[in-house]
Amino acid sequence: MLSTFKPSSIKLSSIKAWARNLKRDSVALYLAARDPRAPWCAKALAIAIAAYVLSPIDLIPDFIPVLGYLDDLILLPLGIWLAIALVPDEVMAECRAKAAAVLQRPISRAGMIAIVVLWIAGALALAWAAFRCWPR
Repeated sequence: MLSTFKPSSIKLSSIKAWARNLKRDSVALYLAARDPRAPWCAKALAIAIAAYVLSPIDLIPDFIPVLGYLDDLILLPLGIWLAIALVPDEVMAECRAKAAAVLQRPISRAGMIAIVVLWIAGALALAWAAFRCWPR
């Protein structure tokens, strides 16, 4: 007898935990790629994954419904998993501990607000200068 899939059986908390672990492992992989004990193939794969994530060109463009995000949902986690599998366990454990510490740093909301205010002030100053200097 086939088991039936119920969307309610997937808990939101388990998805959040998976996403948190993926984020931690991504940072840990970044740290592992700089560790001299990591093999060159893991470093090369980590660089390729980072380049793909930061590249403006996707394998499948995101504007294509459903398929556009398929590469992001399948290829990237698989690439991260493969790169982690290539890193020795003791190196990965150290990097995961460092990554968890990095991700738990406090976030300064006041600092964020100050930066946003500075960007807005700069944009307004640029607009005012352009308006004043624009020939009429």
